[in-house]
Amino acid sequence: MPGITAVLLSAGESSRMGQPKPLLPWKNLPLVRYQIASLTEAGTSPIVVVLGPNPETISSEITDSAAVKIVINPHYTKGKATSIRLGVSQVSDDVDGILLLAVDQPRPPELIRQVIEAHLRSGALITHPTYNGRGGHPIIFHSSLKEGLQAITEEQRGIREVVSRHQDKIHTVAFDSPIVRLDLNTRDEYEKALEKYGGNS
Repeated sequence: MPGITAVLLSAGESSRMGQPKPLLPWKNLPLVRYQIASLTEAGTSPIVVVLGPNPETISSEITDSAAVKIVINPHYTKGKATSIRLGVSQVSDDVDGILLLAVDQPRPPELIRQVIEAHLRSGALITHPTYNGRGGHPIIFHSSLKEGLQAITEEQRGIREVVSRHQDKIHTVAFDSPIVRLDLNTRDEYEKALEKYGGNS
């Protein structure tokens, strides 16, 4: 049945963090497991998880499920575009949309659900949340853009190349929380975000 398929990008090298981001604690769970649970609760299925370094360690933290597909990107050192292309290649052609989210962008399920519902209502080619007029994640692409997503390159600015071609068909969803723009790039950013958003519930 058509729906929204999620591609969870978990193949970064975590060089600035100093330890694998997918394994960082968030809401009592390893971050990768929290993100999968959040995407599942929000209604995405299946979820394609793209791993890079330490795939055995990280995959051992993922509950085995028919709704979760793990793929390993052997070219992760060449940039995020390689992981997006690989993840999108695993998505069925008949889905209603492709949701992209990075493992270091923790999002509560209700936020993801609101973006999905807005995307399906709007009929837009691209939907993403905003905070104070600035774009955030997750970002959802109509299935007709699958081929374009599979052609992105680091040199052409990754998904920005696809977004820039469809500026007139983008739907935005305003939120009053900066969490839609949260990225956990450094240890300091993680510690501050953990205290504000990701502590024990």
